[in-house]
Amino acid sequence: MQAENLGVDKELFEYVAESVTQSPFYNLIGVSHISLGPGSAEMIVTAGRQHTNPVDLVHGGLIMSIADAAMANSVRSMGVRPVTVDCSTSFLASAEFGKDIITRGKVIKRGKNLLFAEADVWSEGILIATAKATFFNIGDIKV
Repeated sequence: MQAENLGVDKELFEYVAESVTQSPFYNLIGVSHISLGPGSAEMIVTAGRQHTNPVDLVHGGLIMSIADAAMANSVRSMGVRPVTVDCSTSFLASAEFGKDIITRGKVIKRGKNLLFAEADVWSEGILIATAKATFFNIGDIKV
């Protein structure tokens, strides 16, 4: 899927979009971009049987991972190389395998060294989780 650029510098957008397609972890879980805007990112994964827990629902670890991915990429859209220092997720509903899971992350505040972001996670039009995270800026993205 080709990601949509919603206003990010062209070179930065191409760098972030390409790095997502090359990420071993993102490839492992199957997550990809839908769109990237200044301080925002929307990502998608189609949950497969490999993403389920022992009760045959999508594992919470996948939901947490894609929420973190959307928040981190919303930070990266601002030209920052982030690492997650804190992340919390609230689960509101379950998700079934075979369905698309979409997460929308956005930067809430940018400080000198720390950035704060939040994400909503949706499946079949139902809000299944919310997340908040703090990221440490380890440097600027050089494109």
